[in-house]
Amino acid sequence: MNNKLKIFSGRSNPDLASKIANSAKCELGKISIKTFSDGELWVKYEENIRGHDVFLIQSTNGPAENILELALMADAAVRASAERVSVIIPYFGYGRQDRKDQPRVPISSRVMIDIITSMGVDRIVTMDLHSTQIQGFTKIPFDHLYSRMVLMDAIESLGFNPASSVVLAPDVGSAAMSQAYAKRLGMNFA
Repeated sequence: MNNKLKIFSGRSNPDLASKIANSAKCELGKISIKTFSDGELWVKYEENIRGHDVFLIQSTNGPAENILELALMADAAVRASAERVSVIIPYFGYGRQDRKDQPRVPISSRVMIDIITSMGVDRIVTMDLHSTQIQGFTKIPFDHLYSRMVLMDAIESLGFNPASSVVLAPDVGSAAMSQAYAKRLGMNFA
């Protein structure tokens, strides 16, 4: 077991965090996260993380408390003198709002990146971004992973008949990715 590596989970993906820790052959770190009666969040690491590489697993999709919980976890880790803090964001919420397409609207994915980086994190890891341009919103390392190959294998194992199957794009923004899936699987696209 590598005692320089510590993995902690927020409340958005505890099962995934446990599986990641098991895969890394380490125990999930001890952290307390509470919600007070007035809705405020409180975070405390229940073990020493000074000088450790800390990985925080937390999605930023709804409820909105998830992003605040991640920010508080990151700030607490930096203040507890972790050597490096990496955030693992299984689902990058607000990722579809990656440009200013109307007047008087925010670029919400940029706001999420600004919140995360302002807490002092050293690296962001996420997957299947709506648009790869989000990686350019920060100057810290940003790893964008793709689930495509795992999903392709899972879809193929279901035994669909490619000639009578269709890959549907849920919106215009995902049409290119959906077309790539359809082509790789030998299926129709809509």
